Amino acid sequence: MVTDASEWTRQLRRADGYATGPYVLSELRRVIVAGQLRPGATLPVDEIGAFFEVSRIPVREALKTLIGEGLVRHQPRGGYTVTVLSGPELHELYLVRGALEAAAIEAATAAATADDDERAHEIHQQLTAAIDADDVHRYQNLSRAFHETLLAPCGMPRLLHMLGLVADLTEPSQAMSLLDATQRAELQTDHALMLDAFLRRDGVHLSAAARRHHGRLTAYIDEARNGQGDISVP
Repeated sequence: MVTDASEWTRQLRRADGYATGPYVLSELRRVIVAGQLRPGATLPVDEIGAFFEVSRIPVREALKTLIGEGLVRHQPRGGYTVTVLSGPELHELYLVRGALEAAAIEAATAAATADDDERAHEIHQQLTAAIDADDVHRYQNLSRAFHETLLAPCGMPRLLHMLGLVADLTEPSQAMSLLDATQRAELQTDHALMLDAFLRRDGVHLSAAARRHHGRLTAYIDEARNGQGDISVP
């Protein structure tokens, strides 16, 4: 995980040609949501502008948009930083993610196709490989992809959009890195049960498995935090 802006050239991608404001925004959002910049990391306007070869204006506009999305915070004398969530804030956001999933999961199961099955199975295999390799960052990203794949057939685009916004807020904290290997393996067992119910088109059992999974995850995060306060991953 990158901790300071001097290493950004390894993470950000320059545009082919002129970097537009929307491109600067999308790149900053990408590296923040992917957890490639730790919560609390400084976002220096001048250095970002120099990297993209643009003025301060599109950089500031991008950062203002990210403030509106909850991914960036600004202090008058402290500049722009990646948002640091308190433990209760992260807990709340995972509760919201669980509630939104619960609202869509049975409909998604009923509408799923063989293509959805194949995609879910493929991502589950990749999750298992990430567990075996102890690749926590990859497991974090694939876990989100797995849940999104199970929900994709639900036919509720607005709900999925809201879920994506909430997930974007939790991802920079890289919650899986707060857990130990045994806890991540137990979450992967939950994923296996969820996949089995999905493939059998058993929405009731899938809902129950997902509810247990979210309860387990939030409990593990609370335990790992153990009163340490804000979630900033070094």
